Amino acid sequence: MPDQPLPARQGALAPFRSAIFRNVWFATLGSNLGSLIQGVGAAWMMTQISHSDDLVALVQASTTLPIMLFSLVSGALADNFNRRTVMLVAQCFMLVVSAALALAAYAGVMTPWLLLSFTFLIGCGTALHNPSWQAAVGDMVPRSDVPAAVALNSMSFNLTRSVGPAIGGAIVAAAGAAAAFAANAVSYVALILVLLRWKLETPASTLPRERLGLAISAGLRYVAMSPNIEKVLLRGFIFGLTAISTLALLPLVARDIIVGGPLLYGVLLGAYGVGAIGGALLGGRLRGVIANEWIVRIGFLAFAASATIQALSTVAWLSCIGLVVGGASWVLTLSLFNVTVQLSTPRWVVGRAMSLYQMATFGGMALGSWVWGTVAENYGPAEALLASAVLMLAGVAIGFVFKLPDHAALNLDPLNRWREPSVALDLKPRSGPIVISIEYVIRESDLHEFLDAMAERRRIRRRDGARQWALARDLENPEIWTETYHTPTWHEYVRHNMRATHSDAVVGDTLRRLHSGTEPIKVRRMIERPTDWSASQDQLKPMMDIHGSS
Repeated sequence: MPDQPLPARQGALAPFRSAIFRNVWFATLGSNLGSLIQGVGAAWMMTQISHSDDLVALVQASTTLPIMLFSLVSGALADNFNRRTVMLVAQCFMLVVSAALALAAYAGVMTPWLLLSFTFLIGCGTALHNPSWQAAVGDMVPRSDVPAAVALNSMSFNLTRSVGPAIGGAIVAAAGAAAAFAANAVSYVALILVLLRWKLETPASTLPRERLGLAISAGLRYVAMSPNIEKVLLRGFIFGLTAISTLALLPLVARDIIVGGPLLYGVLLGAYGVGAIGGALLGGRLRGVIANEWIVRIGFLAFAASATIQALSTVAWLSCIGLVVGGASWVLTLSLFNVTVQLSTPRWVVGRAMSLYQMATFGGMALGSWVWGTVAENYGPAEALLASAVLMLAGVAIGFVFKLPDHAALNLDPLNRWREPSVALDLKPRSGPIVISIEYVIRESDLHEFLDAMAERRRIRRRDGARQWALARDLENPEIWTETYHTPTWHEYVRHNMRATHSDAVVGDTLRRLHSGTEPIKVRRMIERPTDWSASQDQLKPMMDIHGSS
């Protein structure tokens, strides 16, 4: 089935037709509120127990760094284990850490590095949770509703961002940071209960679970062979690196540039959240009338303007206006990156693709938090914000070289056309290496189209796990072309073929159309064997020829 344009835009609230999405969304709303309250408490506590601007910025970095370090492992877990179970483990872990953080704060034993350790552990829980949560969106709603679901998830976070920081600032001002940490610990309970009640149905697999190392390498390989996803990773890293300056330095903006307290910090974050809600509501409408690349360019430009306002403004109302613009730009840009990855990835690897996207984006945020904190320490927060605004303009320029694609409705559902063949040898799951050769007869007049199709076939083969791919032409009969590739084991050969999607089938259909032989395309499946006599005699016998799909 060829790729087709996206269906008519779904209603913004269409994903709420799914009961589990609706329940998780509202529970996540409460959890996000707690996280933002905790973030205000941690950032403001650091300004009280340390006079280092660098350490203040590291609060943001300590939360985002684990996402960069551990998301790929978490993505492999999301694709190979029950996603609901992974999310439950992550939520319970964060509840325990948050409770311990609150107790340490109440006991008055908090130090800057202990606070960073606790926020780092909470970031580890987030790193474990996020790939499963992002991948589970496609398990909760139809594929056509995924863009709306991603926007609603952004709205969930930013609805709480509009009020959570102000509430957090009020809590910190009235009862101290320890109360904010306790509120965060309680906020995990509702989501844990919803996840316990969710009965996630996963399709049965005839293949064993991939080993963690192989699963990680498969995810890396898939993304490396997917140009659209690579562009998102690059742009996401640059956006995270530059745009995080505002959030990382906002406590210093509130304290030093505007000269206020924790309540003002909460109000500024609230303004940022209001803008983010607007961005989430406008996202679907803008994607219908503006190309994706232009939305991203506008996002970079608007955020540069927002950072400039934070650097130069000394009055709260003007800073709030700038933060509304920044919040809208943040959500529009990151949700567009998210949707592009989701719609460019089949279900078998979506957790790993999302984890790599998060690694790139949050890695940029972690690095940016440290960089802009260091610049602020040496030159001042206003200078750091202005420097980041200049670099955001570079993010616009890069778009002229690494342009984001417009969304197409790729049919990435499993093709399910391939059937495991019967073989003459008694193969074990780990038997191998397996060598596949596929013979085509191609007329000279079709050669250009055939080579174009083979270039795409090579990318798909390597992306899905094939090794040592090669294409050869017969010297005595130039119309005969032979494609060969290897897989390490028979199970990996089966897994390779089961990863084919309807979108991939276009290439196979083209090759079958171009084949001009009197017989069907000939496929040979062979197993490599040593030449020493100790090898089993029946394994030295050649594999039988089998005709059909490879």
